[in-house]
Amino acid sequence: MDYAASFFEGRTSNWSYGTMKNFSTISGPVRYHLQRVYTTLACALFVSAVGVYMHMLLHIGGLITSLAFIATTMWLVSTPAIPVNEGKRLALLTGAAFCEGASLGTLVEAVLHFDPSIVAIAFLGSVAVFACFSGAALLSKRREYLFLAGILSSAVSTLLLLQFGSLFFGRSAFMYNLELYGGLLLFVGYVLFDTQVIIERAERGDFDYIKHALDLFVDFAAIFVRILVILTKNSNERQRRDERRRKSRH
Repeated sequence: MDYAASFFEGRTSNWSYGTMKNFSTISGPVRYHLQRVYTTLACALFVSAVGVYMHMLLHIGGLITSLAFIATTMWLVSTPAIPVNEGKRLALLTGAAFCEGASLGTLVEAVLHFDPSIVAIAFLGSVAVFACFSGAALLSKRREYLFLAGILSSAVSTLLLLQFGSLFFGRSAFMYNLELYGGLLLFVGYVLFDTQVIIERAERGDFDYIKHALDLFVDFAAIFVRILVILTKNSNERQRRDERRRKSRH
């Protein structure tokens, strides 16, 4: 989750209690904006899948692609969202999605060698989780999930502190599971929060669908990684238990 931490800053700013009381229904322009956001997100996920595939062919993923992902996203965020920059910003989002896919390629490739079905299940599970919670935020007439801002920020700080502490004191199985499952819950919460923040910003006239798609892309990628690791971990533990049982019978 290190690569995602840079995106948390600024997400919770400029929101007051008055914002939380704005429970107006979604307008037509905002619905059109959301269509563009999710279409762009789907394209980014496809490009990321291409990045995974290219890594498995050429082994290009690693530290360089991770740094390239951070650089391209920072470049995108710092580029003004004006019509003349739309093509450039889309190209930056495409590059960021590709680099993220290539960076995840090492993990995906290892899981494919262990059990190919886990990758498919993890992706479908991520889509289901993302669709359910994003849909819940969209269908909610009240913007009740904006209150999650403070909770999510505190959770991010706690998880980062735990990761930092593990560098010096080691990581126990309990701490590992806390970071893994806690991180999954954290990004599920961010799906709820970010979706309603996107709606609120669009209601205020912010139709930067590229940046909004980037926010959701980061959430989806983080959820996918954690579900993939959880499924692999559980499958490995089941195999070990089955192997111990077979040995005990003999």
